[in-house]
Amino acid sequence: MRSLARPVGLGLAARGDPDDVLDWARRARDAGLDSLWVHDSYFERDAITFVTTVAGGLARDGDGDRDGSAFRVALGAVNPFTRHPVVLAMTGSALDEILPGRIVMGIGTGLPLRLKQMGIPYEPDAAVERVSGAMDQLRALWAGERLPSATPGLPPIQPMFPPAHRIPLVIAAYRAAFVELAGQKADGYLARPAESIPSLKGILERLRVSATAAGRDPASIETAGYLLSLVDRTRREALNRAKREPFVIYMMSVLSDVSLRRAGFEAELRDRIAAAWRAEDYTLAGNLIPDELLDAFMLCGTREDVAAKALAFHVETGLGLPLLQPVLQEERQIDELIAAAAIYAELPLAARWVAAPTDDGAAADVSAADGVAAAAPAVPAPRPPGGALADDRRLGPIETVRRRLAATWEILRPFAYTASVIPVLAGGALAALDEHFTWLPFLAALAGGVLLHSGTNIVNEIYDVRQGIDTIVSPRASHAIVKGRMSERAAFATAGLAFVLAVAIGVYLVVLRGPAIVVLGLLGLVGGWGYTAPPLQLKYRALGVPLVFVLMGPLMVVGSYFAVTGLWSPVALILSIPVGLLVAAILHGNEWRDISEDTRAGIVTLSSRIGREWAHYGYVGLVLGAYITLGLAVAFSLLPPPTLLAIVSLPFLAQVVRSAELGATGQARAIAMIDLQTARLHLAFGAFLVIGLLLAGVVRA
Repeated sequence: MRSLARPVGLGLAARGDPDDVLDWARRARDAGLDSLWVHDSYFERDAITFVTTVAGGLARDGDGDRDGSAFRVALGAVNPFTRHPVVLAMTGSALDEILPGRIVMGIGTGLPLRLKQMGIPYEPDAAVERVSGAMDQLRALWAGERLPSATPGLPPIQPMFPPAHRIPLVIAAYRAAFVELAGQKADGYLARPAESIPSLKGILERLRVSATAAGRDPASIETAGYLLSLVDRTRREALNRAKREPFVIYMMSVLSDVSLRRAGFEAELRDRIAAAWRAEDYTLAGNLIPDELLDAFMLCGTREDVAAKALAFHVETGLGLPLLQPVLQEERQIDELIAAAAIYAELPLAARWVAAPTDDGAAADVSAADGVAAAAPAVPAPRPPGGALADDRRLGPIETVRRRLAATWEILRPFAYTASVIPVLAGGALAALDEHFTWLPFLAALAGGVLLHSGTNIVNEIYDVRQGIDTIVSPRASHAIVKGRMSERAAFATAGLAFVLAVAIGVYLVVLRGPAIVVLGLLGLVGGWGYTAPPLQLKYRALGVPLVFVLMGPLMVVGSYFAVTGLWSPVALILSIPVGLLVAAILHGNEWRDISEDTRAGIVTLSSRIGREWAHYGYVGLVLGAYITLGLAVAFSLLPPPTLLAIVSLPFLAQVVRSAELGATGQARAIAMIDLQTARLHLAFGAFLVIGLLLAGVVRA
């Protein structure tokens, strides 16, 4: 098996698809990394299950027959407060059976806050004794020794599962007493994420002193540490992205006074970030984080930057096994970190990491005499982070354009274009049924509707961010502004361009159809801008849902029919009702889901005004109402029978109704994407409705 010249591992959380974690473990193994460490994170998923999946997969690859120097899998770490030492001993033995000689077990206490949330008592001094005693019990059980019963008068515990191979025990805790305990009796020490070089240096020095005092060789104690990492094409982009990630903000908000002081920062900075975090103002919290703070406690930049900073931790602190832990546990980040690990292993030990000024005055990568970057002094004064892509001149022109286009695509939310496309298609199909269809005004009406919708979407996001409704943790389809992918100025410019182009198309239609188009266009413009923008801000006055029904229902269906034919049609008005109900359901579902965020921001929507229960009934009424009104229109011969083809969309209706019913029981995750699901329903319903209208024309012909 390939092995890198310098040991380096990968650290992952127990989240996502276990098969993905197994795949990443295989890639890390094949690239020559030393190990994979999976840590418990309370109230997420179980680390032992993930490690078992990984161990089993590697064993099926034939890894189980290899010796102990091969790729290892570690629990980093488990907790004797929540898992009894006997259970941990059983777990370790089972894992060793699956992947012989390749299992490592880290032990810590986790956050006292989490234990208290579960009603588990925690006292600092007792916690050290608890971990120490757990280690003694584990080793005794793995040696096949009996343990006395915890209840007097009962038989002793007789282990029937001694592992065939030694399982190293690693202490995972940062308090001084735990570090000393690791030096006295552990096989290794595992440092937590977000430690600075000065802080980790002091911790490992304490470990060596403790080991020496206990008569142990400090070199016999393995040292590993999670290094939070975020990779991007440039360091500026990585820093900007890190400041928009909730986990990073949280980690910066809980840094200890000692860690901050050792890294050259004042606790007041941490307190300001924490205050914004507690207030759920994540945008402000991210803006308070200076580049230097991230440089001190994280690895941000290109894969080369991450490798160089990992080497700085290794050289300056004596850390034996850096564990690159992705902030974003996703495919590309894993690939980048595995590549960074290979670069790390090849760097000369004389290399240093430097953060020099970037284009916007922050720190950027420069080469020392040997071509590798070295650490600049931390500057604790916070300042606004670099802007969006405009501040990163190190991106190539192609990559810059690609990212701008991606940000624009995100903020436009094209999945929602069904709300403007379907009404125009319906109006055009009805015009074809009435034998008045002409292509050029139809295409103009379609383009104008989409442009108005685009501008409305962007203005909506701008003012939702300003109002504090959209935050980093909001379940939104777009985070383009709050995550710095697009500046507010660029967003306004894009919205303005969309509205100007819509007006230009409107001028053509006015020339073609007369002044009535002016009224229709003004209603669309005022409604689109005033939906969230001042002075109207109709969405924030509980008028968003009825406004969207009018704009995307009657106005667009009747208006597009008039633009195509030059005629008014009562049938177009009837046709617009089911279409408008489903568009209104998209927004209403969004508002229902976001009641908490809207209420926190002091915003009044229809859902927040009527409450969760009635918001649920309202949503179901809107989606079912579309089918009911269509059926009644056909029954009274107001619409042709082929339009009933729209009922082919019933599977999509069943999906959203099921999500709504689960959401009504308090399962918030069930309606996290209900706006997207409803948009799909609207697309399916509308598409088959349009096909039905066209079929009616064919049948009549």
